[in-house]
Formats: sequence, C-alpha cells, structure tokens
Amino acid sequence: MRSLTLGLACLLTLPTVVSAREVRVGVYDNPPKVTADASGRPSGIMGDLLQEVARRENWTLVPVPCRWDACLASLEAGSLDLMPDVARTDSRVRLYDFHRVPALHSWSQLYRKPEQHIESMLDLQGKRVAVLDGSSQQEYLATLLAGFGLRTELVPHTTFDEAFARVAAGEADAVAVNHHFGDLAARRYKLVETSLMFQPSRLFFVAAKGRNADVLAALDRHLEPWQAQPDSPYYQVLKRWAVPRESPPIPAAFWWGLGGVVTALLLALAFVALLKREVARRTAELRASEDKLSTILNSVDAFIFIKDTELRYLYANRQVCELFGKPLSEIVGQGDSAFFDQTTARHLRVTDQRVFDRGERLVQEEVNRLPDGSQRTYLSVKLPLRRADNSIYALCGISTDITEQRQFLQEIHQLAYHDPLTHLANRRQMIERLQQLLADPAAGLHQHALLLLNLDNFKGLNDTHGHNVGDLLLQQVAQRLSGCARADDLVARLGGDEFGLLMTSLNAQPGLAMRQIETAATQLVRAITDMPFQLETLTHPASVSVGIALLNQQDHSVEAVLKQADIALAQAKAAGRGTVRFFRSDMEAVIAARAALEADLREGLAQRQFLLHYQPQIDEHGAVFGVEALVRWQHPQRGMVPPGSFIGLAEVSGLIEPLGLWILRSACEQIAAWRDDPQRAHLLVAVNISARQLHHPEFVQLVATVLAETGADPQRLELELTESHLVEDVDGATAKMHSLKSRGVRLSLDDFGTGYSSLNYLKRLPLDQLKIDQSFVRDLLLDANDLSIVKAIVDMGRNLKLNVLAEGVETQAQFDMLRQAGCKRYQGYLFCHPVPVDQLPTTYTLHPPHSELTA
Repeated sequence: MRSLTLGLACLLTLPTVVSAREVRVGVYDNPPKVTADASGRPSGIMGDLLQEVARRENWTLVPVPCRWDACLASLEAGSLDLMPDVARTDSRVRLYDFHRVPALHSWSQLYRKPEQHIESMLDLQGKRVAVLDGSSQQEYLATLLAGFGLRTELVPHTTFDEAFARVAAGEADAVAVNHHFGDLAARRYKLVETSLMFQPSRLFFVAAKGRNADVLAALDRHLEPWQAQPDSPYYQVLKRWAVPRESPPIPAAFWWGLGGVVTALLLALAFVALLKREVARRTAELRASEDKLSTILNSVDAFIFIKDTELRYLYANRQVCELFGKPLSEIVGQGDSAFFDQTTARHLRVTDQRVFDRGERLVQEEVNRLPDGSQRTYLSVKLPLRRADNSIYALCGISTDITEQRQFLQEIHQLAYHDPLTHLANRRQMIERLQQLLADPAAGLHQHALLLLNLDNFKGLNDTHGHNVGDLLLQQVAQRLSGCARADDLVARLGGDEFGLLMTSLNAQPGLAMRQIETAATQLVRAITDMPFQLETLTHPASVSVGIALLNQQDHSVEAVLKQADIALAQAKAAGRGTVRFFRSDMEAVIAARAALEADLREGLAQRQFLLHYQPQIDEHGAVFGVEALVRWQHPQRGMVPPGSFIGLAEVSGLIEPLGLWILRSACEQIAAWRDDPQRAHLLVAVNISARQLHHPEFVQLVATVLAETGADPQRLELELTESHLVEDVDGATAKMHSLKSRGVRLSLDDFGTGYSSLNYLKRLPLDQLKIDQSFVRDLLLDANDLSIVKAIVDMGRNLKLNVLAEGVETQAQFDMLRQAGCKRYQGYLFCHPVPVDQLPTTYTLHPPHSELTA
C-alpha cells in the first residue's frame, strides 16, 4: 500500500510537457510592411515584429501565402488565426477583433508618371486610379469622390505591384497605396509621388471575431513596453526597414482636405447661398446637399472648422466636437479660450488674425494644450473665405493630429543619430559634423580637433565579468566624458569601447589652440583614471588612451582625419595606459611598415613560408627527453625572420590563431613521423600556446581534432602555457586544461615566477611541469635572490610532484649552479641552439662542475 502511494506521488510530480502554440498567419506581398522571406516565413516590419513576439511566447508561426482579399476571407472562415497590416475602420471593427496598441502608423498617397499632372483633387476629374481590390484606399476614395461628384474611375487590382505596373504602362493615370510600399515601388516603376496624401491610419494585427483573444493580448503585452524603449526589438525592426526622411513629409492634414474638402466647402457654401434665393422651390435639394456635405466633413479624419471675423466658431465637424467634448450647439459662438489653455488660445488668436489681416493662407505646426493638461501636435491649414467682392467674411481651418507621426519621426531620428546604449551622438552624426566643418570655407585652420579615446583592457573586463558589466562601464564613461566637454563640443560613441570628442572654435593662434587641446585631453584622461568605477558589486579602475588629429579643411577629408586620429591612438596605446599622442607625419611611416609586415605575414601563412626548428631538452644524465618546437619564418626577400619580429604582430592582428594552429599541426605530424624511429619515438614535443588560442571556446576540440587527423600520440604532446594567459579566466582555463589532461596531453607552465604565481590557483591546475624563466637563470651567479627563487621553485615542484625545467641555460657555471640547486631538467644554448629536425642530437655528455661541455 505504501509503495502504491509513493508511485502515485511520483506520477503526480512528473513535469507537464507544454507544446508550442501554433498560430496560422496570412502572408501577402506588401513590402516593406508584410512579405515572405526566402524560407516563406513572415517578414517585413510587421512580420519581423510578429517573429519577435512568437519567439518570446513560444508560438509556432505557420505562414499561409494568400492575396489580400483571400487572406481576409480565410480569416473570417477560421482557416487563419491572424492577419497583419489591417487599418482600423468602423466597418472592420464589426468583422474582426483588433488588439489595443497600434503596431505601425501609415498614411496613403497617390503616385503618378512624371509626365502626368495631378496636384489636387480636381485634377482627378476623368482620370483612372488603380487601387487594391477590397483595400481601405478603395473604400475611402469611392466615398469621397462620389461625395464631390467627380467622374474618376477606380480600377481594382489583386496586388499593389499589378496596380503600379498598370500605371507605368499607361493603362491608369495614378495609383493609391500606403506610403511604405509606395516609396519603394515608385522608384522601381519610375513613378513620382503627388502632393495628395490622405487617410493617416494605425495598422494592427486582426483575428476573426471572438477568436484568438489571447494572441491579441500577447501582442499588446509586448508592443506597449517596446514602444517606450528606444533600444527595444520594436525600434530595431523599424530601423531595419524604415528610412527616415531628411525633412518629414506633411502627413497631414489630408491634402485631400486642403485641395478637395476646402474647395468643396467653398462650392457648397456658394451653393447654399444660391439655394436660399430659391428656398420654396428647392428646399428638399438644399437639405440633401447639406446632409451630404455634413456626412463628408464628418467622415474625414481631420479637425475642420470655420471662424467668423471675431474668431468665434461658426462650424465644427464631428472630430472637433469630440476633441472639445461638447455638442456643436455649445461650440458655435465660442472662442478658443473656452477650449484651450491661455497660452494656446493666445497663439491661435495671433495666427488666425494674420489670415484676416493679410488674406494669406497659412500652413504650420501647432502644439495645443487642452485645459486638462493634455497636449497634441497638429498640422493646420488656414485660409480665408471671401465674398463675391473679395472681402473676407470667415476663416476655414483644417487640422490633422500628427502627434504620433512626429514622435515616430523623432524616434527614427534618435536611432539614426544617437547611440542607444549611452545616448551620445553616434558615428554617423560625428562624420556628418566633420564633413560640415571641413566643407566650411570660413573655418580657420587648426581651430578644430578630433580626439579619439579608447578604453584600456576593456575586452578583459567583458570576458571576465560579462557584457552587462561592460555596458555599465561604457554608460558611466559616457557621463564623465560629457561632463568634460564644452558647450560647442560633440561627444560621440563611435563603436565598441571607442569614443570621440570633436572640439570646435579653438583659439585662432595655433600655440594657444594646442594648449587648449592638451588641457582638454588631460582632463579626459583624469576623469577616467582618477576615480574607480562602481559597476554593481565590482569596483573597477579604468584608464583611457587618446589620439588627437587637427582639422585642416584645405587638404583633409573625413577619412583622412579619422585615419590620423586612429594612428595617433595606436601610438598612444603602444606607449602604455593613460597616454595622449598628437598625430605626426612620421607616424604614418611606422604604421605603413607595420601594415606591410602584417600583409607579408598573411601571405606567408597562405604560401607556407613557415617552418619549425627544435631545441633539445636534456635530463640530469644528458639524455634528450624532449624538444621545444619553435617557429621560424623563411621570407623570400627578408630571409630568416626571427620570431621576436612577428609573433607580437601576429598576436594583435589575430593571425596568431591560424599560425598557432599550423605550429600545433606541424608538431603533431612530427610526433607521428617519429613513431617508428627508435631513437626519437620517446621524445616529448613542447608547443607554446597563445592566449587567443587558449581562450577560444573550441580550443580543446581543435587540439583533439589535430591529434586525430595526424595520428600523433597525445602523451608525446606537451602544451606550454604562461601564467598571464591563465589569470584572464582562471576557471575557464582550468576546465580546458583538465579536459586536455583527460585526453593524455601533457601541460607545462612556462615563464614561471614572472607573472601572478599563486599556490591558490597553482594547486588547482593539472600540470606536469614548471619551467623556470630564463631571467632568473641569467643572473643566477650575480643575484642571490635569483638563486633563492630557483631553489624555491625546485622545492615547490618536488612537493607538488611536478617536473622542473630551467630554460635559457647558456654557461657551464649556470648549469653547475642549477644542478646544485636540485634542478634536473635543462634547455638552452649551452647544449644546443634551435635546429632543423634532421640536425637534432639524441644525447649529451655532461661534464663535472667548472669543466667545458661538449656534445
């Protein structure tokens, strides 16, 4: 009974497998808002947004390709769960369910062939306009054109591309489409945009009525916080697909309202005046016309009003009534002070009066604040209404709420010109500012300077403590740099851990300008180095190197200025932490020579110009028990290049990884070749490993692959590491060493005693050998401290059961002293220089102390 109870309890505690939610999505071709990628998945602005939400919600998206009208039919039939890119209208709200937060803002626009003249609504008389069948553009234009009595034929098509093709072929005069698709397609079909913009809309994902409410709720749950964060996935998608305009269009105010509705108002009012003289005969016609005009004006998504010469409202459409929260009867006869705060009312009074006093038409942005404190931005068009004698009797205004469009454009501008992490200017803004200065003929020579700043050892902080801590450091550095800048200076993050300071309006005297720059550079260095940074629980001291280039618009391009500052920065970093360097012309020669050597190094790797020499390692009996593989470069012009001339360059250029892999593979091939040689099959082959190799995430697998491919015995391979390599990531390095050790590879700690020797981590490492650094051996006879250090290392190795090898043994006296200290393994010029493999000796005769050593 007890076992049955336990078994039941175990069953109840088994985890439940949660399957991914499958969401069927309609995909049609309307780039850049909606399209399908090469794999058929939803793409475009709304497709990428849906992919981001699906990944976080664990949905499986099932794309269903279809045309626009077929997609909507499938949604109603229940074979689709979700449809993107749907504008919210009253008729669609009755058919579909919308989520709350708009996914995208858009407006519609007409495009024409360059030779076609269409600049106002009246120009559409007798024209053919291509539209997407069943689209909101078709519905809107049909209502509006019918209301004004224009004879314009709407030609429906199944795709936007088909509609554009018909216009390009001359089979239609214009095409109406959302501006996202239109701006892309117009260039492809060689059409141009007209000034007729209309129907600003908010775009959503929709589901069939009463279905998939959880999917819509999830969309709101992600879109709302994303739209409040400039570095969120939402704005990353916008940046990927949207291209900000240099000067934002006037989305406005429906130019339909400007060109058409206003004209209709004038015609209608004149028509009403005419009807008043024939009231008895045409009362019914007048009432019908007024109802039609009211329907049209109330259906336009704009705020339309008429004011008399006293600036009191004579008319307001439905949108104005909803804005003020009052019926028309309570608005007529009132001025703006009844509906706006005093500042807004005063500003409106000034602009309205200009229409009456000067008879001019005004187009301007207005920021209006209601008494409850809410504030909106409008694009307003105001024009005078005239009598037959040309006197002005009223003002007609059309205002469109562009608050969201203005915010949208500001956010795009922020993304384009500012760094999202530090909120400083970005590289693009810095380059544009440099271009302006260099192109300005009035800018004085040497009155501007570019300072490039690079954090020292930033990669080590990122690798050791993670990118979150690195980001905190970058943000705090940005704050300190901004605090040092003058009002006219530009501080920018140029990428990674590199910042720039553009100093302008320096003293016209070169000597004084140089002192200004030096003072500023010193302040920047001290701002970073004088006080450690507090990064969560870590207190981190930092330093920065600075390279400086002076601007001279006579012979500089932006590329030249950046290159010179980069060269000066490289020299500063080479000189040590916290260093400042001005660009000098001789620096380019040094950089050029280094670049030439780096190019030769790459060519040498490609052409297999490298070879290995081997230096024997002997034991206390004179037997050669191992060799160290040392790389040499046989350059076709330079001859035999010593490793000291190129290893450092290989490290900083990243070429040490392919070079190190070649050395490892060549050494393993030699081990395999000696397998059948009775005199050398027992030899260990030591290979030096660079820090880049050790910290490569696939290092252990690379070593295993080389051993397997060459057939080398892993017990004959000895990898030499240095202490400085280990301290960057002790835990990660230790794990890799244990993994290598488990495969039979031997491990040696090179240059022991010169780095961060610590028993605390030494006892954790699976080592086979310690190598006494040659600096201790060199002064062994001159400095008693060196002898004490050598003895301590030998004793430490004995206690830890590690072999100890002294390298750099060059004299018989050094050798005698090492033997007396208890060291039993040796390497150095006293025994043999590094030689080609065919010149390796197999044994040495060891002489008593103070005698000559012969091979």
